[in-house]
Amino acid sequence: MKLRIQYAIVLGVIAVILPWLLSDFRVFQLNLMLVYAIAILGLNLLTGYGGQISLGHGAFYAIGAYTAAVLMDKAAFSAYATLPIAALVCLVSGVLMGFPALRLSGHYLALATFALAMAVPQLLKYKGIEDYTGGVQGIVLDKPQPLFEFEFLGRELSEDRWMYYLVLIVSVLMFWLAHNLVNGRIGRAIVAIRDQPIAAGALGVNLTAVKTITFGVSAAYTGVAGALGAIAVSYVAPDSFHTFLSISFLVGAVVGGLGTIPGALFGAAFIQFVPNVADELSKSAPWAVYGAILLALVYVAPGGVMGMINKLKRGDSK
Repeated sequence: MKLRIQYAIVLGVIAVILPWLLSDFRVFQLNLMLVYAIAILGLNLLTGYGGQISLGHGAFYAIGAYTAAVLMDKAAFSAYATLPIAALVCLVSGVLMGFPALRLSGHYLALATFALAMAVPQLLKYKGIEDYTGGVQGIVLDKPQPLFEFEFLGRELSEDRWMYYLVLIVSVLMFWLAHNLVNGRIGRAIVAIRDQPIAAGALGVNLTAVKTITFGVSAAYTGVAGALGAIAVSYVAPDSFHTFLSISFLVGAVVGGLGTIPGALFGAAFIQFVPNVADELSKSAPWAVYGAILLALVYVAPGGVMGMINKLKRGDSK
């Protein structure tokens, strides 16, 4: 336990100092990585722990992003106040989606959620609501301004660094809540339904309620990520939430390790930085390089990055 505390302190110090060692653009990339980590964590709660495959979390990401954007643009809400509202809106959306999902499983559920991911960007372009959503042109936002001036290591507290600390605080809170959830009574019920649904029901677990709550909480996590992403990028548009975004979240969950909490960070780093690396390696066929890297990683670590780390830990303990 003491060793874990020491590791946590070291990682905390690194996380606090890191943005001062990087340029604003790299800090912006870190912001997006943390945002994606929250979204992947939400998907992992549903898929890794709950066993329900979703290819539609890009839709909840879009709903969270537009909730924040519309509130900031039309109702003059502060960026900070939009986060809990985005979580609540996506929680309700996830619960509503969870009801029909109760009748589906496996690839049928994946196709149903994929349909949601395809529909939402088109609905955001609907002329009847374009006064709020901005239609195909989207909404331009202002980033939160630092509340005070500060300088460290020759760099000033810019908008991106201020945003980094906001995203970092929210990320730590969301990861802490997820850890408590999966290690508590509800988490054990979620895993029991995934592994042995009939036995879980026989032991008194309410399958309908737990599955619906899991879908709602998962969507809420992704909605918070969407709101943070909209604020960090300072812009939302329907075409930004294409179906590949949902697939990327699932790729990140698998790469990081299904059924793990820290794996979301590794998965987010993969989907944020590997495409850039692939583009630098090959301008003509970057996605071919991306696919090759993904295949190599899956071959080397079939259980994801966290699966490989846990395997190495077990090897060291023997």
